Amino acid sequence: MSYLDSSLKELHEALVEKKVTPLELTEEALKRAHENKDNAFEYIDDEGAKAFAASLTEPEKDNPLWGIPYFSKDNYSTKGIPSTASSNILNGYIPVYDATVITKLREAKAVLLGKTTLDELAMGGTGTTGHLGTTYNPWDPSHKRGIGGSSCGSAAAVAASIVPFSLGSDTGDSVRKPASLAGLVGMKPTWGRISRYGLFPFAPSLDHVAYFSRDVYSSAVLLDVLSGRDLNDSTSSTKPVDRYEEDLDKPVAGMKIAIIKEIIDSISDEEIKKHFEKSIEAAKEQGIAVDFVSFDKKLLESIYATYMVISCAEATSNDANLDGIKFGPYHGGKSYQEVMFNARDKGFSELIKRRFVIGSYCLMRENQEELFLRAQRNRAKIVAKVNEILRDYDFIYLPAAPTVAPLFESVSDKLSDEYLMADNHLALGNFAGLPSITLPLFFKEGLPVGINIMGRAFEEKKLFQIAAAFERASGLANVSILNKKEGNL
Repeated sequence: MSYLDSSLKELHEALVEKKVTPLELTEEALKRAHENKDNAFEYIDDEGAKAFAASLTEPEKDNPLWGIPYFSKDNYSTKGIPSTASSNILNGYIPVYDATVITKLREAKAVLLGKTTLDELAMGGTGTTGHLGTTYNPWDPSHKRGIGGSSCGSAAAVAASIVPFSLGSDTGDSVRKPASLAGLVGMKPTWGRISRYGLFPFAPSLDHVAYFSRDVYSSAVLLDVLSGRDLNDSTSSTKPVDRYEEDLDKPVAGMKIAIIKEIIDSISDEEIKKHFEKSIEAAKEQGIAVDFVSFDKKLLESIYATYMVISCAEATSNDANLDGIKFGPYHGGKSYQEVMFNARDKGFSELIKRRFVIGSYCLMRENQEELFLRAQRNRAKIVAKVNEILRDYDFIYLPAAPTVAPLFESVSDKLSDEYLMADNHLALGNFAGLPSITLPLFFKEGLPVGINIMGRAFEEKKLFQIAAAFERASGLANVSILNKKEGNL
């Protein structure tokens, strides 16, 4: 097994002991990236990555990210490196500054290898709408299945064992759902815990910096590095940053988790429900109290519609600068309106055009009360119910998705309870801005299935503690297509 297939902790030990160098790791990761057939990358920075890796000569024992290669989703600003958000309207755009998270990772001596594909402008959940085409799930070499979106390329890069971690972003479930379909740990912290400076905005009231790793320890270490107040982002929190990996081995007896009955009942896959029940028994054996709770079904069924109205409206406003003048290629025109029409007509896919039409319609003065403001009020009701549950319980625990990675040709019933609730419930964490983590549960016919745990605001340390307990029970830490495991549940 290559060092690149090791866990982050093992990899760090090998680097400190000089069994492998950052340059050797980087060169192997770049080789794997170029050989990969999953269409996961927008840009691979061979020269820049190797130059930075070569400059790292003396290991830093107390810095677990020293010399570790990674990829970033292509909606983060990277100085001197193309940043397109997988959209033709930003094709060729090269920023003059780094996003805060990119700066922090560079200061931690992690090696940026390049940028990964995404659904265009981070809108979409299929991994099929980026301007370079469809991104495939590494667990299915036939390329018949997706890996979800919008952080599809970042998920594929870690699942394919090219890098130990990658940056994504999560507005509805864009890291945590692909993590479930790719057998990874996907972490979305509390809104404001990580600065979003340099993250291309989609829907700022829902947007979170998020990331993929292959075990809970790596996820906790990354939050150590990425968290903190940033004067460039007024929404970043002033709360102190914890040492999130400190309590991973502590007992979890006495913790209480709630399971939303209506969401479980909506899942049709009996095998997923059977393994989920096994995980509940494993939790009880560790002294965790588990209860089923009820949630107004109408509110759950409204998650998707509420998300679409709010996110499309915010996106329409935030992307108004993509007009062919401030940003985007100039295609000519006799007026500002004609210049903008030509730039957007040629620069956006049909999905983006539809979402901007929806957003504009919802923001029209005559429609705001019935659509946008109504969606905001409904969001408040949903968040109030989530917080009501979390007053009595430490966590909400559910399957991250109701199925394995879907076939591209499959068609889901978007009015079914399973789609409206079990397929979209992760947006609860975005509505409420709460920390939420996905990790592997078991494999069904060689394809991963994940679970999700959501906790109270800024209680990430406690969230990692219980996630580590579930990880020990499942036995599925550090899983990738080159490091397959059977699991215990």
